[in-house]
Amino acid sequence: MEILPILSALRRNKVGAMLIALQVAVTLAIVCNCLSIIEQYREQMARPSGMNEANLFTVVNSWVGQPGDLKPRIAADLGALRSLPGVLDAEAVDGFPLGGSGWATGINPQPNQRQPAAMTAEYFVDEHGLAVYGVKLIAGRWFNADEVQDLHIGDDVHAPSIVLTQRLAQALFPSGNALGETAYINGDAHPLRIVGIVERAQSFRAGYNHDQATVENSIFVPNHYLGGFMTYLVRTRPGALALAMAKVRDGLYAVTRRRIISSVVPFAETRQRAYQTDRSLSILLAALCALLLTVTACGIVGLVLYWVAQRRRQIGMRRALGARRMDIVRYFQLENLLIAGTGAALGIAIGLGGNTWLAQTLILNRMSAGYVVVGAVVVLVLSQAAVLWPALRAAAIPPAAAIRDL
Repeated sequence: MEILPILSALRRNKVGAMLIALQVAVTLAIVCNCLSIIEQYREQMARPSGMNEANLFTVVNSWVGQPGDLKPRIAADLGALRSLPGVLDAEAVDGFPLGGSGWATGINPQPNQRQPAAMTAEYFVDEHGLAVYGVKLIAGRWFNADEVQDLHIGDDVHAPSIVLTQRLAQALFPSGNALGETAYINGDAHPLRIVGIVERAQSFRAGYNHDQATVENSIFVPNHYLGGFMTYLVRTRPGALALAMAKVRDGLYAVTRRRIISSVVPFAETRQRAYQTDRSLSILLAALCALLLTVTACGIVGLVLYWVAQRRRQIGMRRALGARRMDIVRYFQLENLLIAGTGAALGIAIGLGGNTWLAQTLILNRMSAGYVVVGAVVVLVLSQAAVLWPALRAAAIPPAAAIRDL
């Protein structure tokens, strides 16, 4: 049986075998954790914002100087945007899902609470908000025009009602229906009646370290946000996005040229920018995995070639005693499998321990057993493939090598 000669040979070359086993263990621990993180990035990047993304674009606008007539200016701009060909509706917003900036606040089901029951993104909208955002209303109603109030920078937020997401409704009122209940923001005593619930609306922050449990906590407040630096959210008919974007600058400049239009971008580009860091980190982690696997494979190839050179006479003697080439190849494959298997077992323990630490310090999800299994299979298959070429070289040693150096 070949296992006993293999173990005897490994005892004579234990330093090299231990180094390869350790290299396999470290590679497996890193690869399986990287695969888990990459999958979490992928799931996050695919998460729906809750809006009608395919037919939305944004216009970032600011006025020259400090005009005092912001409300009529914004109203004129919205009228111009809504009259563009292919445009269904438009809204002046302070922030929107995946937009990167906006207002965040604490919210409670009880008044005068210092500690918020939940943190939430806060979006200021009017009666056009439902049509523009394209969020799905699953209970209650949207705002009426007479509920909408003006809000300048620095003003306290006051409104008679709010609409919130289903996730936030469950967090605030886990034992019952939130519709018709009251909520309080920023720890004050001003009641906000919950008049509607939407299926989802993602936070304006898309970073991976953002708390995954609250990423769909959002409220809509009936306020006209009036600021010198505005973002217009424009929804078009299906297929009319490019046409409307091409006409938007001329339409707004026709109202007044005393403005700066910083950007006109489709929501698809906004989503791409929001997840650019996650995408880059995924590529970096994938490249790290490929590099580690390559280094591990090269280490195995180098060590086995060294062993082949050391055992040249022994291999020739085995060939002279009747060993076939396949027997020599099988010997090195089995020897490498024992080393890599030991390293894989150690790597599983290191990987699981490292994932526990990552989950606690970086707010990551715990790695499932599937990634450990996949990582172990990848590393073992790679190690067996890496040893094949040196094993074939060993199998090519002629029987005469047993007496050549005597």
